[in-house]
Amino acid sequence: MGRLLCLIIAGFMAFAPLQLAALTSVGAGGLPSATDYGASLLPEMSGVVSWRTLALVEPVRHGGRFVPEFSKEVLALDSRLVRVIGFMMPLDMTNGQQHFLLSAVPASCPYCMPAGPEAIVEVLSKHPVKFGFEPVIMAGKLSILKNDKSGMFYRMTDNELVAMPAK
Repeated sequence: MGRLLCLIIAGFMAFAPLQLAALTSVGAGGLPSATDYGASLLPEMSGVVSWRTLALVEPVRHGGRFVPEFSKEVLALDSRLVRVIGFMMPLDMTNGQQHFLLSAVPASCPYCMPAGPEAIVEVLSKHPVKFGFEPVIMAGKLSILKNDKSGMFYRMTDNELVAMPAK
């Protein structure tokens, strides 16, 4: 659990005021944001929630800190059964993952968050999912986390692997 907290804190740091440009279509320094980069790697698919949709969140200062303000499109997904395609980021060293992160972009470091909190979903799967570097489609109940202490914005529970899309 300590590693998860460390990863989540690192992800939350990406949401800090100096990094807020990453939530727009163009990130810091004029580079594409994680969701734009993810969109170039992952196909838009019918029946699958888009990372561009999940990126519809703005930081709002509240009580001396920034909190996420989600769009109506995102809030409409709360407590709904959805499908999300993404890259698996394991949280332990087993081959079968039941608790992992799904990201819009592939991880480049086992200890670094690949994207900000708008481009990561925490996944709690019913059955172990074999780790791989290719994207997976997971189906489960999406929770919008408005004030999660770990800094996560999205969590999917009761997940099942739907598909591992072909290259």
